Amino acid sequence: MFGLMGKILRVNLTDKNISEERIPEEVAKKFLGGRGIASKYLFDEVKSGIDPLGPENKLIFMSGLLAGTPSPSAGRYSVVAKSPLTNIWAQSNSGGRWGVDLKHSGFDGIIFEGISEKPVYLVIDDGQAEIRDADDLWGKNVTETTGVLKEKLGNKFNVAAIGTAGENLVKYAAIMNDIHRAAGRCGLGAVMGSKRLKAIAVNGTMEIKIADKKTFQEISKKQYELLGENILGAGLQGYGTTLVLDIVNVCGGLPTRNWQTGVCSFAEDINGESLSEKVLVDAVGCFACPIKCGRRTEIKKGPYTGEKGEGPEYETVAIFGAMCDNSNLEAITMANYLCNDYGLDTISCGSTIAFTMECFEKGILKTEDTGGMEISFGNSDAIIELVHRIAKREGVGDLLAEGTRIMAQRLGQGSERFAMHVKGLELPAYDSRAAKITGLAFATANRGGDHVTGYVQGPTFLASPFLVIEESEIEDPLKENPAETKVVKDLEDALTVFDAVGSCKFMGMASDAQEISEIIAAVTGWKFEVEDFRKIGERIYNLERAFNVREGLTRAEDTLPKRLLEEPLPEGPAEGNVNNLGILLDPYYEFRGWDKTTGKPTPEKLRELGLENVIKQIYGSKEQ
Repeated sequence: MFGLMGKILRVNLTDKNISEERIPEEVAKKFLGGRGIASKYLFDEVKSGIDPLGPENKLIFMSGLLAGTPSPSAGRYSVVAKSPLTNIWAQSNSGGRWGVDLKHSGFDGIIFEGISEKPVYLVIDDGQAEIRDADDLWGKNVTETTGVLKEKLGNKFNVAAIGTAGENLVKYAAIMNDIHRAAGRCGLGAVMGSKRLKAIAVNGTMEIKIADKKTFQEISKKQYELLGENILGAGLQGYGTTLVLDIVNVCGGLPTRNWQTGVCSFAEDINGESLSEKVLVDAVGCFACPIKCGRRTEIKKGPYTGEKGEGPEYETVAIFGAMCDNSNLEAITMANYLCNDYGLDTISCGSTIAFTMECFEKGILKTEDTGGMEISFGNSDAIIELVHRIAKREGVGDLLAEGTRIMAQRLGQGSERFAMHVKGLELPAYDSRAAKITGLAFATANRGGDHVTGYVQGPTFLASPFLVIEESEIEDPLKENPAETKVVKDLEDALTVFDAVGSCKFMGMASDAQEISEIIAAVTGWKFEVEDFRKIGERIYNLERAFNVREGLTRAEDTLPKRLLEEPLPEGPAEGNVNNLGILLDPYYEFRGWDKTTGKPTPEKLRELGLENVIKQIYGSKEQ
């Protein structure tokens, strides 16, 4: 096959057996790579009802179809498993260049099975794989683990690893690659930790073959040029993703004090301009990236002076900043560094801390529950201390390590209404009361509350239409418009393809579906049209939904926290607004071809997508 290496490595950690297998070409044509092929294997091989931290769960790493080619920003890989945080389908996606190096080592992906009796790591070097003892690495964080492995193996090896948060099974532990890049969401670092798999070191020189190099080079050159001319691309290069913080705040949708308001009074102290002035060293990019939205930073004043790393990104700044009512950018940056080194998802970690602060404010948690800590809004020292305690599961950190859903279930006292998650996954920093359609995207995302499954913030908050969907205009972000639910469906499908091919979703700023289809055709040599692009995205999305249905998910779980549905925003341009999600679900299900009562993909839709084998698994022997 062109584009793909055509091989998967299967690693049984229980009996230490390693085997290779070919990816059937028909599977590649239907699911492309990355998230698509990984989800296909997960659905076929993982039974419903299994313990996400048990031996029956599988942890699947898969590089994208275009990863490692000179296509701009195409270096990403996906990790797929059943989530310990949400108990449903989980996927996390990361950039850097680890996914590229995995392909150059000779494999598109790795399937980890079982549980090792003791800590181990995997080494792949130009097609040769070996499991090695990791006793000396267990207990170390990401930076040190990476350093030790590079010293042992050589700098040519790239490392994906967990820190102590993954070892301690923090439910939102991340997998880190290239030290600073995170497969952050859904707690897949905890799955890796449960398998006692500390790290994966990859190196290789194998060529990724392209079927039509001339056409591929022509389209790639055009994409690079368009990215260079794009206004949002230039803004991301100048200020990183924190560019959007002021925009979201002006719209009244920047979640502040755990979503009690959407207006942050100190936004100018933590925005992109402030980050550039206070901590920025230079811009950094992932493999083949012309934008370089990453930030290399150093703290230059205060108690953390001299600490260095990458980030923070928009979500991290907004959540450790506005959501925690914390204007201390140096503390936000330090919290980001700590999360990266411990291996923690900054969105879930910061959101859980913000939730804890409101519980403390309301007297649901008291100092006798927190080990004497005053976990009040704006307390930057408490934020830093809690990151440490969460990763180590020490004291109150053991409770916070479970995430907001479990915390609210245990604490009760009305805390459920302001535990800001969907399906157990903490929400990103865009208040859907200020842009109603974003609430639908949060509610229907297959992995739970998520902002990049269907990046509808683009045509709402940011007013930047995505060309990969047929309709991209949002008439009025403050109103629920059933016709606009097709925008969410189209974005979910299109951006699913981006995860399958391994491209950064910012490529949606510079490419339309026709161009992406042409570059896939050029790489693979397949006949590949826009219709195939859309159908594959829809197929993958419905397969993931079927996994969740098989786990017991129903329409009832496609909802939002009660705060967003019942509590009006108190100020700003969206003052008085709540999110009336119910108006949008029926038309969305209709566009999707899902049953409006149960939320299941209908048998007719599954047949249309070539997923006939799924029907019996979610409907039983009798179709309904």
